[in-house]
Amino acid sequence: MDPELINDCVHCGFCLPTCPTYVLWGEEMDSPRGRIHLMGQHVGGTPVTPEMAGHFDACLGCMACVTACPSGVRYDRLIEQTREVVEREHERDPRERAVRGLVFGLFPYPRRLRLLRPGMRLAERMAPFLERVHPSLGAMAGLAPPVPRRQRLPRVVRARGARRAVVGMLTGCVQGEFFPQVNAATARVLALEGCDVVIPAGQGCCGALSVHAGRADQARRLARRTVRTFRKAGVDTVVVNAAGCGSSMKEYGDLLGEEPGFRVLDLSEFLAELGPVAERHPLPRTVAYHDACHLAHAQGVRAQPRELLRGIPGLELREVPDSAICCGSAGTYNIFQPEAARDLGDRKAESVGSTGAELLVSANPGCTMQIVAAMRRAGGDIKVAHTAEVLDASLRGVSL
Repeated sequence: MDPELINDCVHCGFCLPTCPTYVLWGEEMDSPRGRIHLMGQHVGGTPVTPEMAGHFDACLGCMACVTACPSGVRYDRLIEQTREVVEREHERDPRERAVRGLVFGLFPYPRRLRLLRPGMRLAERMAPFLERVHPSLGAMAGLAPPVPRRQRLPRVVRARGARRAVVGMLTGCVQGEFFPQVNAATARVLALEGCDVVIPAGQGCCGALSVHAGRADQARRLARRTVRTFRKAGVDTVVVNAAGCGSSMKEYGDLLGEEPGFRVLDLSEFLAELGPVAERHPLPRTVAYHDACHLAHAQGVRAQPRELLRGIPGLELREVPDSAICCGSAGTYNIFQPEAARDLGDRKAESVGSTGAELLVSANPGCTMQIVAAMRRAGGDIKVAHTAEVLDASLRGVSL
């Protein structure tokens, strides 16, 4: 934990109303200001106690406090450093260690995730039993999405019409295995906007899940492989369609101690920068856009996806109340902190439902699973799509 970063906090309290766990519980030690105070205690010699670790574990890492802070406190850096310390110094309960070992031995590896696909249809029915075994296992089963058939993408998708750019595309782990239709739509949209899309074979996890959980060695190993893959592909821009992945890849310089040698841009960020050329066909739908925390707060990308959606004829965009408050997904948070995640998911589902929109647009697979599960608990029914899928439907003139 960097003492200089800790001392940047002047304890003004502007972060408090933006912090999801402070909003839920009203406890000072479950606010960014309180957690920074605990970090200072540890730097001053206090060991990581179970109570202290619990307050750090309860943080979603949503970075809403970074957006709100008038002093520029790098809470994002601090919480990642702190989680490394917790993982190194705190002795977890054996059952919790086992569950964490399962999650981080499974989710960052697409081939292992692929083995889950046949059983996904049974996941919802198995959730009550698995919850009795361990709450985290029940949470995983309850979040499981309906998985469409696998879609194999070619290594290069050629631009339609005049070529305007050449980009690499991250396929990801959870996105690639559970939401392959999003990757397919992303490649089509980029091609229709005049891009050659390079999709290197053998891609895996970018390391985001690991870095957000303090598993720095695993994160660096996965990040180095991702960097090698795209360097070998010879691209100078990599487009990412998952908010958490894009956020972590933009911080590769800090994680690895050297810059990766290519730019990382979110899909909406890249398309807004490139500018539209392909014809938009009408899509008469009412749409609520969900701000993924690692897109809005960590990357500062808010206007671009809205601009792209508003550019579709016939589409009506509606804002979600309290959009800055996290939905409770936060990478693996909804697995390891299922009770708090459920409360936040229920709040988000109520906010989404109040818009009366027919379609919810999300730019992160974890958010999609979290909000769909919460809407299902509330008895609501709303279709969820990625920004890429909405653009793809409009560009191709098909229904969504």
